[in-house]
Amino acid sequence: MAANGSSNVHGDAYQSDTHEAPGPTGRDLAVRSRLQGGLCGSVTFDSRGRIVTVCMTPGLSPRLMLLDPHDLSAVSSLTLPGTAGTSPTEVSGGGYFYLDQLDRAVVPTKDGAVQVVAVRGDALVTQARYDLGPVIGTSGIVSVLPDWSGRMWFVTGSGVVGVLDPASGAVSTHALRGETIANSLAVDESGGVFVVSNHALYRFDFDASAEGRPVFTWRAPYERGSRQKPGQLSQGSGTTPTLIGPAAGPGGGYVAITDNADPRMRVLVMARGKAGPEKVCEQPVFAPGRGADENSLVAVGGDLIVENNYGYVVGDHALLKGMLGGRQVDTEPGLARIHVDYAARTCSLAWSDSSERVPSVVSKVSLATGLLYTFTHPTADELRSARRTGSAAMPDAWYLTALDVRTGERVWSRLVGALALPSPPPPPPPASARRLVVVHVP
Repeated sequence: MAANGSSNVHGDAYQSDTHEAPGPTGRDLAVRSRLQGGLCGSVTFDSRGRIVTVCMTPGLSPRLMLLDPHDLSAVSSLTLPGTAGTSPTEVSGGGYFYLDQLDRAVVPTKDGAVQVVAVRGDALVTQARYDLGPVIGTSGIVSVLPDWSGRMWFVTGSGVVGVLDPASGAVSTHALRGETIANSLAVDESGGVFVVSNHALYRFDFDASAEGRPVFTWRAPYERGSRQKPGQLSQGSGTTPTLIGPAAGPGGGYVAITDNADPRMRVLVMARGKAGPEKVCEQPVFAPGRGADENSLVAVGGDLIVENNYGYVVGDHALLKGMLGGRQVDTEPGLARIHVDYAARTCSLAWSDSSERVPSVVSKVSLATGLLYTFTHPTADELRSARRTGSAAMPDAWYLTALDVRTGERVWSRLVGALALPSPPPPPPPASARRLVVVHVP
């Protein structure tokens, strides 16, 4: 894959959402935004620093986009096969993809294929297509990621886990009967591939002796709760597995997800080695009956940051509604840092925030600045009472907010949009202010 921080929506193969590079410090910020006409959920960067993303608009064909990082204008665009569904939060067929070390986007498409598209100068050129239809049927491909040997692993919404050998085109699969998959996967250097379904967390490995098939090494069921909560894509864990520590470390390293337990969801941590999913600890988070997470955990120094997405339900024509002055739905507040003591096998709350509302964002941590970056969406009453910048732009103001990773305290918060009609972009900002790129504000 491309360098860590540039390759896929969660930053690296471990799906850590933690970046070595500095993010904005809050000084000299300049907001640049451009309407792309759809949700561009996975943002990657080519070797020249340009944005490579897939934008999905309900009812239209997804588009692979090459964007200028300064003004977000389209350098090149490639229409991908198939048509996006009606849901604005649909992820299969392009929501997850990765960029490799040769500036090639590897994208699952709506017609059941994996398409490899190279960035060549200012053009997007298809290099290969692998048709998976004969083995997956009509099920949508949720995500694809490579392992350390160059094989491409993929998962489908219907619960199929598969391996594609790009050299030979050979495909082999394993079906999780009666289970579905709604999130991406994580991969480590030992060959472990980690998949969460709506019933269990799995470790898969490639078994060359079994005709080159993916086999599950262990299965760890979790509490999936009694309902699909508002803000979730399925009744079960909403998190892509997050890996902590190297595979050569104790227990073969660790893996974490959230469950969907009643009355409170929990962060679960376990050893991920081949010996089995040995439990380390679990930590309940958020208010009873009011917690849901549909984004990956953030791994920081062995600890984990979790966000609350409960209540994030996006209706039809959400963008048009906002442009006409309507508010998007209010969600439950909540962010927390879970401290994990691996020696004592205990979890505890390092800090918990009950004021910031994070509707549905892949929050990120910069190790260089020590800040957690997220999009927040205060209620109309909160905007009025706090007299925050942008309250005049109500009813629907959104902020880029930075919290101190150590304490959870808000360091700064900057208005980035109020879903007003877009205006022509201003001149590019000075180099010192070009750290903030707003690709999409829900």
